Amino acid sequence: MSEPKTLQILYEQMRSDFAQRTGFYMEDNDDLAVRLWAVAAQLAALYSECGWSYRQSFPQTAEGESLDLHGQMRGLTRRVGVRARGTLRFFLEYPLMDDLHIPSGTVCTDAGLVRFVTLEACTIPAGETYADAQAEAEAAGIGGNALAGTITLMTRAPVSVAGVTNPEAFVGGIDPEDDETYRQRILDSYRRLPNGANAAWYEVRALEVEGVAAVSVLPRWQGIGTVGVVIAAGQGMPDETLLQAVEEVLEPAREIATDVTVLKPTEVSVPVTVQVQVAQGFDPATVLLNVRTVITQYFNGTLLGKQLYRAALGQLVYSVPGVENYVLAAPSSDIVVTARQLPVLGALSVTEVG
Repeated sequence: MSEPKTLQILYEQMRSDFAQRTGFYMEDNDDLAVRLWAVAAQLAALYSECGWSYRQSFPQTAEGESLDLHGQMRGLTRRVGVRARGTLRFFLEYPLMDDLHIPSGTVCTDAGLVRFVTLEACTIPAGETYADAQAEAEAAGIGGNALAGTITLMTRAPVSVAGVTNPEAFVGGIDPEDDETYRQRILDSYRRLPNGANAAWYEVRALEVEGVAAVSVLPRWQGIGTVGVVIAAGQGMPDETLLQAVEEVLEPAREIATDVTVLKPTEVSVPVTVQVQVAQGFDPATVLLNVRTVITQYFNGTLLGKQLYRAALGQLVYSVPGVENYVLAAPSSDIVVTARQLPVLGALSVTEVG
């Protein structure tokens, strides 16, 4: 389809055609010219609408809700975002004589004002100085993944509570599936037709289960008539609940005389050591913290079965504002994994170049 014509082009074409046919060349402020401009504006809007409709008619160019409709025609739904989860610890300056109750729904933030909400009430017992509560990021996405000790602010501190922190990192946050990733899955469904008997079918069905971030299918895992389905969750390793949920989806629809086993991936620990040269005018502590954050967030379930390249890690570090240069000491080479293996972050060292 040709590019839609702009308002100015349509107007000039109409005015030129009028002049050729009548021998009269109108000025822009003529009454008839004003009318032609109004007609050209409506035609330009029509061209634009037709162009938009054309683009939404094909999965290669559709966007947003229109792309969702193409996916539904292939039995695919866009994966929703996942909220990061972790533990918030509320503490006192000194023990109290009575229990102190902290309600569910208490909101805390990190320095970037990302909000985290407690999922349960907790109580600091008399004579104690702290209590923990399970919490999650208020919004889905990787922005809710937080390093340990970075959630230190309360939007409305409960009476007598001196502060809050997160003793461990908040993990598992995944962004909603973007158009390009979803589009690729839709196009793949045409190239690799799932027919109930191939790897593509098992992959598509497993990915429909909420919480599954990646799938690897192992045909003839333990011989003829066996299939292994390896799944990874957003934070990496799936729990038993997620494994059971995928089994419940695959079991009733599997092929006759086929034994399907849902498996956890095998972890491959990847230690990362990087030295950072901080650009002038940037706070070194902040830059180093941001480098740690992006590296921590990079290691999630979507890496299942994917090779981990040093170049990708380097690009990740260099993309952090304030990083002028870096030295990636570990890993010393690319990490090659099998379909069942999941690279996970090992010891992480991020220091400033001395």
